[in-house]
Amino acid sequence: MNYFRLILDRVKTELMALQTAGTIPAGLDFANVGIDPPKDPRHGDVSTNAAMVLAGPAKMKPRDIAVPLAERLKAHDDTELVEVAGPGFINLRMKPDFWPKRVVEAMEAGADFGRSDLGRAKGRVNVEFVSANPTGPMHVGHARGAVFGDALASLLEFTGHDVTREYYVNDAGAQVDVLGRSAHLRYREALGDAIGEIPTGLYPGEYLKDVGEGLVELFKGQYRNAPESAWLEPVRDFAIAEMMGEIRDDLDLMGVRHDVFTSERGLVKEGKVDAALKRLRDKGLIYEGVLEPPKGKEPDDWEPRQQTLFKATEFGDDIDRPVQKSDGSWTYFATDIAYHDDKIRRGFKVLINVWGADHGGYVKRMEAVVAALSDRQVALDTKLCQLVKLMDRGQPVKMSKRAGTFVTLRDVVERVGKDVVRFIMLTRRNDAPLDFDYAVVTEESRENPVFYVQYAHARCSSVLRNAARDLPALDISPLSLRKADLSRLTHSDELALMKCIASWPRAVEQAAEAHEPHRIAFWLRDLASHFHTLWSRGKEEEGLRFLIEGDPELSRARLALVRSCALGLSVGLRVLGVTPVEELR
Repeated sequence: MNYFRLILDRVKTELMALQTAGTIPAGLDFANVGIDPPKDPRHGDVSTNAAMVLAGPAKMKPRDIAVPLAERLKAHDDTELVEVAGPGFINLRMKPDFWPKRVVEAMEAGADFGRSDLGRAKGRVNVEFVSANPTGPMHVGHARGAVFGDALASLLEFTGHDVTREYYVNDAGAQVDVLGRSAHLRYREALGDAIGEIPTGLYPGEYLKDVGEGLVELFKGQYRNAPESAWLEPVRDFAIAEMMGEIRDDLDLMGVRHDVFTSERGLVKEGKVDAALKRLRDKGLIYEGVLEPPKGKEPDDWEPRQQTLFKATEFGDDIDRPVQKSDGSWTYFATDIAYHDDKIRRGFKVLINVWGADHGGYVKRMEAVVAALSDRQVALDTKLCQLVKLMDRGQPVKMSKRAGTFVTLRDVVERVGKDVVRFIMLTRRNDAPLDFDYAVVTEESRENPVFYVQYAHARCSSVLRNAARDLPALDISPLSLRKADLSRLTHSDELALMKCIASWPRAVEQAAEAHEPHRIAFWLRDLASHFHTLWSRGKEEEGLRFLIEGDPELSRARLALVRSCALGLSVGLRVLGVTPVEELR
């Protein structure tokens, strides 16, 4: 149960009672009334801004609302203290027996602890992520977007959203023609031709040697000396299929899955670009015109020319955007329009794009066109993932010989494991740069966040194993632990751990609403910290150990707390796609 939501509902109920009593005016909008933790935990467990946000509309002083509201909130049996602070904030402290109930709720929910129906009424959600050009294996930079997108989709599913994971295959345009030419060179090499140095402009990676050998097996010497017009399309198509197969294998190695792969070339062939632009034209949003000179350029540097433009400025963009080049071919933006129109027409109400930071300049235009195509009925949220700096003991890692120009995702996963990669990629906000240092992410210390969290789960498992071994007469089955007398847990560190466990339902809902899976990693580290603190306290004070000889009920209560902590760690890790470990070797 999200106890913040429970108390918020309570506050709104009491506000309605104040309206009925005539203490505050009727008809007030409670939409901005909120519940949050106080900045200083000494002030209580939760705080509400109700009086502050309602004072203006009610034409009253905040304290004139806060004082009677506080009096009504004091009447609830589980509330220990209610205080009006400053100009009108209300701080509440819950009674000690409030927190054990939340721990029992966690144990009763099991693997569904924190699961909610938050997104049930929000419509279908499309999360498009990775979408790497099929011109080579995935590099470490792709790992961040892959993990972010997959974890976000999992988080949304956990909170009741209907989610589709999608990969947009950029298999049209100049880059795949370059792939075809590069593959043909390796094809000739596989046939025995001396190719010398890879010409500038082609892909140099050795990964294309396998593609060349595959082409020989398929076509024999058919295209060895044929003109490019004869071999470019079949060679390109074969190379794209091989690269997409490798990309899928790399994603599978990371535990990343997609439900749908949509081809850019397919959209063009099916006439969906023409159809999407016709819809915009029918709305009066496509026109022939001349753009203003770019900012920072002198007028004599500007060559005005007639272009086919989308009225992006009507939807918040800085300038109108070209959709067709002077030679009649589509711009990249035109195919992006068709792709997003296709997603809208498939019935998605929320679109989430996970892009690299280098695509930041495209965000406004895509927001504009989604608003135009959907009559502002579909929301688009673009998440930009910043670069990953790969290091080893503070020194940059050398490029992969196989890839030629970068370190492959597979190199990294095979060195440290998928769970480490997934967790570390979520230890910073997506829009903040991330340092990935092999030495740090593999050391067994507090500085390694994945070890710190996994160690907490392993310690929980160890405590429960030891209890079964050392106290065989003590019933520590899940049912028995749910009935433990948790009122025996009175130490401040025990209470802090219970409160952290109880905060999980709110944490997961907030992360889902903000589309920020890194919040789950932050919460896991916080929970691990509380557990490690309690563990260390037991090492120092015999009376705070988890297993107390001669006091089976206190032991049972503490084991219930340990089990609920392990449950919280396990559920949170699984939302991120990380497997919790029972013991560390």
